[in-house]
Amino acid sequence: MPAVITPNEIERKRRDLEDGDHGGGRRPPTDKRTGGGGDPDNWNDRRRGRRSPRERLDRYRLGLFFALSAVFMFFVAIVSVFFVSQGSGHFDANARFINEWLPTAIPPLLWLNTLVLVLSSITVEVARRHMFREMDVMDEWLGLGKPTSRRAMPWLVATVVLGCVFLVGQVVAWRQLGAEHVFYNSNPSSHSFFLITGIHGFHLVVGVLALFAALLGLGLSKVVENRQIMVDCAAWYWHSMGILWLGLFALLALFQ
Repeated sequence: MPAVITPNEIERKRRDLEDGDHGGGRRPPTDKRTGGGGDPDNWNDRRRGRRSPRERLDRYRLGLFFALSAVFMFFVAIVSVFFVSQGSGHFDANARFINEWLPTAIPPLLWLNTLVLVLSSITVEVARRHMFREMDVMDEWLGLGKPTSRRAMPWLVATVVLGCVFLVGQVVAWRQLGAEHVFYNSNPSSHSFFLITGIHGFHLVVGVLALFAALLGLGLSKVVENRQIMVDCAAWYWHSMGILWLGLFALLALFQ
């Protein structure tokens, strides 16, 4: 006897699809609190004793927060040394106080570099939001390809390119100072300038590597939650480095 599907069953299946339930009792990892829309309950599903997607995301974000806290405290120490060095000096043979601090002129290229970093923060945020776009996550949950990766990847690539442009710009700015005979050990001001920009550049290289890892994850990982976490953490790290640079650049430009 052929199976008969009643109108009530059709309506129930339609509601299941709209709720993101594909038959496994779970819902897609979409959540308005992540910046991408969706039902907040979806990210709170817990099955078979495993961590829910929401718990995993919070766990990785918390770890990133503690790591960035240590980085920011490190830069606070460097900035403190900057101000101490600015007011320090020594007495010569005639008991005159000598302050060796000679302000370092900021290369104009750094203004353009700052704009590049701000633009890169915008592109990475667009990529992050695409990873949590409700309709795309739903399509992936139903096995309809990887639209989140397809939409986010161009923006991540743009961020990597802009980050590399920023790093190259920093090297060019250092060479411009070298052409003016301003080097790391020229005076306390140049020492602070190269130290601050160099250490920030190192942390930005780490950010570029994290973005590369996220790009690889978009192509290789089959689990949408893993890809969301990788892009989300890389994006927040990048935002932090951008905010940090704005503060450091203001310090170098205004308090020399």
